[in-house]
This record gives sequence, structure tokens and C-alpha cells, in this order.
Amino acid sequence: MIVFSNTTPFIALSSIGQLELLPALFDKVHVAESVASECAEGGRILVPDLWTLSWVVQVADEETSTLPILFELDRGEKQTIELPRKCNADRVIIDERLGRRVAEYLQLKVTGTLGVLAKAKDIGLIPSFSEAAQTMREQGIHYNAGLVARIAQRLGEISP
Repeated sequence: MIVFSNTTPFIALSSIGQLELLPALFDKVHVAESVASECAEGGRILVPDLWTLSWVVQVADEETSTLPILFELDRGEKQTIELPRKCNADRVIIDERLGRRVAEYLQLKVTGTLGVLAKAKDIGLIPSFSEAAQTMREQGIHYNAGLVARIAQRLGEISP
């Protein structure tokens, strides 16, 4: 399975000490150089140097197409969408709304950090999706509360 990830999932999962969910679920995760650079820029939440992680596959940035739909995206998002298209990747992990919409429009299979957490909960890698989402919120990583509630409900963590 070929999976690419954008920057935010690395930051969000690092914020709760669950970065290892990515290799547990996907074995290898492909990362564009620009995404690794964005993670390395630092910030309030530290992300390990992606190139030191044995499960991260480094992919060189390439010229992006001139599709108008890509103009509003940052370099990392463009690469996270364009590179998977070129190698027929199975999935991209991207959280930003516009990036997700563009990826879906270009017929890529998309999941986000919340989808990663839901799958991890489904197969028993984490005890609670809701607690993980709440911990991310406490760390300053915010997702739509309605979406979090719908996923928690689907997972049986809250009643309808």
C-alpha cells in the first residue's frame, strides 16, 4: 500500500505521542521533501526529524502541474497531492479542508488524522478515539466538534 501524508497529521499525532500509529496502520508512509521541511521548521509541537524514522519513505519534490485548482495550496499540500497521482498511491492523509477537496476532486482516496485515530480505535491500537481527540484539542489541534462527535458515535463511544 502506498500512502502519502501531509504535514498536519504528523504534527497532530506528535502532539499526543501517537506518531507510531502511522506505521502500525500503513507500514510505510511516503513524505515529500517539502512536507519534511515544514515539519522540521519547528513550532509549539515538536515533530521528530522525519528522515530518522525507518518507516518514512523520502520522496523528492517535483515540479507541480499548473492546474488552477492547485494554486491556493501551499507547497507541501501540492506535493502531497501531485506525487501520489504520479505513482498511483492508495491513499493520502491530509487534514486541511481545501487540500482534501482538491485531492478528492482529483480522485485520490483521502483520510485525515481523525480517520487515522478512528481506524486505530477500530483495531484496538488506542483505547479511546474521543480521549485522543480531546488531548489533541488540549494541545491546540482543533477539529470540527461535530465531526469528532459523529466519529465517536460511529465507534460506539457516545450514544446517538
